[in-house]
Amino acid sequence: MITVTEATASAGALQRLSDEGVSIWLDDLSRRRIESGNLAGLVATRNVVGVTTNPSIFQAAIGSGEGYEEQLADLAVRGVTVDEAVRMMTTADVRAAADVLRPVYDATGGRDGRVSIEVDPRLAHDTAATVAEARQLAWLVDRPNVMIKIPATKAGLPAITEVIGAGISVNVTLIFSLERYREVMDAYLAGLEKAQAAGLDLAAIHSVASFFVSRVDAEIDKRLTLLGTDEALALKGRAALANARLAYEAYEQVFAGPRWQALGGARANRQRPLWASTGVKDPAYKDTLYVDELVAPGTVNTMPEATLNAVADHGDVQGDTVSGGYAQARADLAAVERLGISYDEVVRQLEDEGVAKFEVAWQDLLDAVTKSLNSKGVDA
Repeated sequence: MITVTEATASAGALQRLSDEGVSIWLDDLSRRRIESGNLAGLVATRNVVGVTTNPSIFQAAIGSGEGYEEQLADLAVRGVTVDEAVRMMTTADVRAAADVLRPVYDATGGRDGRVSIEVDPRLAHDTAATVAEARQLAWLVDRPNVMIKIPATKAGLPAITEVIGAGISVNVTLIFSLERYREVMDAYLAGLEKAQAAGLDLAAIHSVASFFVSRVDAEIDKRLTLLGTDEALALKGRAALANARLAYEAYEQVFAGPRWQALGGARANRQRPLWASTGVKDPAYKDTLYVDELVAPGTVNTMPEATLNAVADHGDVQGDTVSGGYAQARADLAAVERLGISYDEVVRQLEDEGVAKFEVAWQDLLDAVTKSLNSKGVDA
């Protein structure tokens, strides 16, 4: 049983994170979580001010079937396609979650209270289809606090500009490299300029850039372990934090430049860095590593519930752990390069794998829904 003192201490860890300017978003969603009141409870007691979803999250939620039986039956009677069924279910969940988060959205002027939904991952390399899908999702969810997730592929970059230019808020996902991150910020600024030229209110447009963390360590640590030298092993667990810290440096530079100053003067919002993939994959590392060590103002940390609970229980939030660490971060990545591990190769591989994993998860979801529709006598 948790004592009053322990509960106060755990709430304090999350509150300190919020006080440092980090918005806590939950990296999970399901109908059961919404209908049981769990999501509302996390907003009330765990400082959660946003929700992110992805194809893997929906595959886990809808694939189980729990809470979706009635809607599946209705969709089967209507004879919808499996793609339409999946979109109807996912957008219903996001709409309901957006309603739960609406008070946060109102209280923060649209900064938080956001719920993200991703375009079909099979469109990741098709700019025009991504733009069309983003518009359709924004229309289907029909909530001002929705964010449309667009992957940071080469084809995704111009899509980001077009969607932002249309006044739709965007969560850019699957960012692994510093070069790509700068391209993402450039695409966002171009979108704001396009929106401004169209006479749209820039203050109503928000964006986050989801910079992935733990997967970088997982891949580089694997290569360091294969090398096996003392020098290589000493670098384990350092590349992901170094990469993220240098991303924050790039963010500070871009949003202090003259191009941004012109947009900021027109009431535009900065595109905040969002730390994604913050659940620790190596059990040898502290389970709050990618939270404790990535505290910086104006950021978002989206956490799976296990990580959220770990931070509440024993998080060690000691102020800004990002700013000022840039020289060491560069040194850590340079040391990895000197050992023959190519940064460019790793981040390119991670982007390709990230898109592929979401495509597989989406197909698994389609297969599960197809089976459910067929079991009700409907040819999906």
